[in-house]
Amino acid sequence: MSNEPNNVVPPTQPTETPVTPPALAAATGQGLYVLEHNRDSLRQWFEQQGLQPFRADQVLKWVYQKVVSDINKMTDLSKDLRDALRGRMEVFRSQIARQSRANDGVIKLLLAFPEDAQVECVMIPQEDRRTACLSTQAGCAIGCVFCASGMQGLQRNLTSGEIVEQLLRLQVALGRDKRMTHVVIMGMGEPLANFDATIDAIYTINEKWGFGLGARHITVSTVGIPKRIRELADHNLQLNLAISLHAPTDALRKQLVPWAEQFTIKEIFEAAKYYFDITGREITLEYVMLAGINDHMTQANQLSKIARTLRCSVNLIPFNPVEGLEYKRPSVDQVYAFQEVLRQAGVRTKVRKSRGVAADAACGQLRRRAAPE
Repeated sequence: MSNEPNNVVPPTQPTETPVTPPALAAATGQGLYVLEHNRDSLRQWFEQQGLQPFRADQVLKWVYQKVVSDINKMTDLSKDLRDALRGRMEVFRSQIARQSRANDGVIKLLLAFPEDAQVECVMIPQEDRRTACLSTQAGCAIGCVFCASGMQGLQRNLTSGEIVEQLLRLQVALGRDKRMTHVVIMGMGEPLANFDATIDAIYTINEKWGFGLGARHITVSTVGIPKRIRELADHNLQLNLAISLHAPTDALRKQLVPWAEQFTIKEIFEAAKYYFDITGREITLEYVMLAGINDHMTQANQLSKIARTLRCSVNLIPFNPVEGLEYKRPSVDQVYAFQEVLRQAGVRTKVRKSRGVAADAACGQLRRRAAPE
């Protein structure tokens, strides 16, 4: 869900459905939260309840493969068992506060979790791909100057179950006949600043007892925390790693990404090289283009120079305008001239197409619209 642009579908009024007031989300959370558990811990819980552990496997199949959250509909469980589990176990803890659908098929949900934590998730269709973009925090502390997610600051980290729940909610909205094919963890928040919950959620999404999505179909996007990048590499999960760079020099990056004060580009690239050495997975550099700020040909040359030091490709992302921010989107000609400089230097580069403009699909936009005045 990083700022997502170019070749924009002409904006239309989104089909938007307000559902339940966010405050009602706090009413949930009374029973065991299934999505917080792996197979072993859920089987242990069943045993502690005096129930047969294999029943946990049946529940997991209903939840992740059939995407059923209502215990009453888990029909291979006996009625007595369903009655026993009701009130002691729950699958979803969020309420859908808003739902937006764009004319290009993008679906965006604003979910309200306990403690009034509102988060966004997006489903982006493209030919035979269906990508879920998930958030790891309610709000964001990074403070990228062009992003809507951090404008209200960080409220709290999400739990692993709350991260996974976004995927299942999107799968329900998409429909059970078309399975999600890819997951990108690049929504609201910094995934590596919520490392333990993020990695636990990734295992659930990847494992056969869980959603069963191959690791090479999962991407983690980070502003760059060297220590955590190395820890992620040590899991050797074959995940795709994307680094939100946005500037070719430390001086400019500190202006655009306040957290850049903590780590230099060199330190981040050294960690990225370690990631490649361990996993063999090529790195993606994400670069949001801001008119007159970081889209000069001089900066294209600087970017191509540092990109050649890393096994990577570059995603150019023309800025998706955010109400209340003064930054502008560069012209199409400027974007492709910038791309050509990189290509001439031998750097693999693509321009990300804009999707879901009518659904407020840039990070934080739906959440801001839903916030009380």
